[in-house]
Amino acid sequence: MRVIGVSIGLLTAAMLAGCGGDTGLMNIEGGSDGPDEFAILPTKPLQMPPDLNQLPVPTPGGASITDPTPEADAVAALGGDPGRLAPTGIGAADGALVSYASRAGAAPGIRQVLAAEDEQFRAGRGRRLLEVLARTNVYYRAYEPQSLDPWVEQDRWRRSGAQVPSAPPPPLD
Repeated sequence: MRVIGVSIGLLTAAMLAGCGGDTGLMNIEGGSDGPDEFAILPTKPLQMPPDLNQLPVPTPGGASITDPTPEADAVAALGGDPGRLAPTGIGAADGALVSYASRAGAAPGIRQVLAAEDEQFRAGRGRRLLEVLARTNVYYRAYEPQSLDPWVEQDRWRRSGAQVPSAPPPPLD
């Protein structure tokens, strides 16, 4: 009788553990109200400018007055050589990537257009009663028909003779 009770308890615990899912990043409203540890950046101490009437003009995307070289500071803190970032540093690589990606032109406001289209697409998939009550989103269910099974795709590419170097080697027959 005791074995049956323990078995039922373990089965119940396993079933409850299977109900959990890590979709916290996709469910913005379901998160905690606590601080975001990735948003906290240690910066250099603030300094009072000599004359408050001659404050510098804000430069969006430009260097910060309190922390003008955050990437170089991070590289130095991790034991790297911040001097290697200077001529062809991170910004130059990003600029080259953006230039190459937009070589055929870029539509202005594309992010806003895509966000609106995505919202319309998901709205057409409707939320179920339990999704409304649990305040979850329909992201995974809405995009399920468009998602690929990585294992099936890997096998398809291997059968076609393509190299798949980032995947584990095929099993030996």
